[in-house]
Amino acid sequence: MSAIVPNTPDRIDHAVDPGLTLTGERTIPDLDIENYWFRRHEVVYERLAPRCADLDVLEAGCGEGYGADLIAGVARRVVAVDYDQSAVTHVRRRYPRVQVLHANLTELPLPDASVDVVVNFQVIEHLWDQGQFIRECARVLRPAGLLMVSTPNRITFSPGRDTPINPFHTRELNADELTELLLDGGFGDVSMSGLFHGPRLQEMDARHGGSIIDAQIERAVADAPWSPELVADVAAVATADFDLLDRAVCDIDDSLDLVAIAVRR
Repeated sequence: MSAIVPNTPDRIDHAVDPGLTLTGERTIPDLDIENYWFRRHEVVYERLAPRCADLDVLEAGCGEGYGADLIAGVARRVVAVDYDQSAVTHVRRRYPRVQVLHANLTELPLPDASVDVVVNFQVIEHLWDQGQFIRECARVLRPAGLLMVSTPNRITFSPGRDTPINPFHTRELNADELTELLLDGGFGDVSMSGLFHGPRLQEMDARHGGSIIDAQIERAVADAPWSPELVADVAAVATADFDLLDRAVCDIDDSLDLVAIAVRR
């Protein structure tokens, strides 16, 4: 998931690979104007990667591949799957320690009980058959294996809308809907956390009319230029600027993204 793409002339020049340009469907690294969304995704990989240490991991929906490569730094083995052939080609070229396969996520090309962890970050909202995908995750996981999912919180990402604001999303979820989906798909012991802006990002929100997110989206929709202040703030966002809080200590409905960890029954 990425922002709506702004009309910024130099965005393609900064792309890490000429075959993966910024379309709004996925985030990619090394773009100043995309940096907020990239860091918002990267922080979840950073915080949850230790759970993959010395294990066999599948990333279902790897996109550009930066997350699979991050996990490969601690895991025993990382297999990545993506439906987009251009992404698969890019990952093979850029991230050689990741084994990447081209396949539909509702028909994962792995044997039963073959991995310890399935990672699915900012992908499930793109899928038409979310239930079948979750069942496939349960199939390929070993007993007591972990499924780790992150997704935009429908309540805050597309507030008051019948359809997602991002045209690449098919169905967004709130915390209860995501929990139900996991339980129905063969998982138990679901823990839920929420991603929030930390103090420095809250200061940026205040500088940009209450929301640095809305400031970016409004200019993209209006095809308007970004102010130098907005460009500088977006480029300065770091993973440390986000807080990942357990549901027990936050109002999960106020979170930006949901992060669920579920155990295969």
